[in-house]
Amino acid sequence: MIIKNADIALLCSVLKNAGQKIVLTNGCFDIIHAGHIKYLEKAAAYGDCLIVGLNTDASVKRWKDKNRPIIPEEERAAVLDALKPVDYVVLFDETNAEKLLEKVMPDVYVKGGDYTLETLPEAKTLKRCGGHAEFINLVDGCSTTKIIKKIKEIYN
Repeated sequence: MIIKNADIALLCSVLKNAGQKIVLTNGCFDIIHAGHIKYLEKAAAYGDCLIVGLNTDASVKRWKDKNRPIIPEEERAAVLDALKPVDYVVLFDETNAEKLLEKVMPDVYVKGGDYTLETLPEAKTLKRCGGHAEFINLVDGCSTTKIIKKIKEIYN
């Protein structure tokens, strides 16, 4: 289910009161590939409810590249929402998830294995919110950047 950012804190409060262990992850999820699916399956296994924070188009442009995302936020949200491991999708406009962490207050915050607790921008916020981090190794060869590069090679 796609949830408005303004409603996510209330939803999470209800979920926690019902005894649900909340897992949060985030990213732009621009062109969904097998690496994303495996990552989301592993993330979901850390709790009862997986919430995916999805970067808005504007935040992706600031964070990644002026030509990204390829897929508009409404479509990226709809695709994520259709995936079995994902319970909720919430858009956020910042380039990191600190404000989202403060609203969700997750039990577990999942990021890719390219991060460590020392390099995680949200580490202090996560600690203050009482959650802990888990890091999932990325699937070799699976990345949106590589897909875009291959498409450019084919059509150039």
